[in-house]
Amino acid sequence: LIHHWALPTMAQGHKFQDLEETGEVLVALINSSEPVKLQQVKAEHQALFYKHLETKKIVTQILKDTAQIEESAGKRLLDMEEQKKHRQKELENLEKQLQQCTAKSLITDSEIQFLQNELESLRKTEGKLETLQKEVDEDTTEIIPSAL
Repeated sequence: LIHHWALPTMAQGHKFQDLEETGEVLVALINSSEPVKLQQVKAEHQALFYKHLETKKIVTQILKDTAQIEESAGKRLLDMEEQKKHRQKELENLEKQLQQCTAKSLITDSEIQFLQNELESLRKTEGKLETLQKEVDEDTTEIIPSAL
């Protein structure tokens, strides 16, 4: 029976010494064979045994609760890791889209610059053509008739 009480529990280390002392007293009382004292020791022993069982139940429940908390925390951590991976993929996709848009923007800016240069060139050509047209009109309306 004393070995049964010797099971270590978290804060019960100091009770081991109490159990040893109780065991020694029990052995001494059994040797003295006094029935009244034996019954008293038996009652104390049973009370201690029930206290031990109650403590064991409490410790078992604490361990179960701790395991559930750890499991719940583990699941949350896994969920958070999964969310992190998902967001990382989204970020990578957005970075790719940004690179593509930046490249398109550069191409579009280049095309706009090219078209502005073409427009400026056409305006200059149009200005030259207008000047030539004026000269031709002047030639056909003033210089040719006066030469005739």
